[in-house]
Amino acid sequence: MNENYKKLAVAFTGPSNSGKTTLIVRISNILQDRGFKVCIVKHDPKDKARFDKPGKDSDKFSQTGANVAVVSPSRTTMFKQTASTIEELVEMFGNFDYLLVEGLKTLPLPRIAIFRNKLEDRYFEVTDVIASDDSIKESDFPQGMNKLDLNNPEEIIDWININAKRVK
Repeated sequence: MNENYKKLAVAFTGPSNSGKTTLIVRISNILQDRGFKVCIVKHDPKDKARFDKPGKDSDKFSQTGANVAVVSPSRTTMFKQTASTIEELVEMFGNFDYLLVEGLKTLPLPRIAIFRNKLEDRYFEVTDVIASDDSIKESDFPQGMNKLDLNNPEEIIDWININAKRVK
């Protein structure tokens, strides 16, 4: 087992249905196939996430306002009643090689913006690089903004390895 974890963190942003989740899943699978430990954080901006199905014990527990953990032989599921900082998430996950964050534009992490069909300049302020497919013309890209091929996860992983933030 790897004792020298990379602890690299990177974030993905972009409009709904742009392909963020699909890309993160592809990257996670490739990295895990290579033997790396990957953690993923998903932002829930509309606060829709449920801990369990309504009426089940763990959902009833979380409805009390308490922090809740469900522990089984193969996993631990936790529902915390407050937001977490990047430092708290890193500590919670422990040792890992890659932390992939979907959303959370306020986190100070290198950020890949995902676009299909059109660019949305409201994301540019928090974007380090754009990943898109050929549905967007090269001439539409902002000057000075680098582009990655959304359909080439290897290229995106190379960018992550060079640009991701090392966290402690």
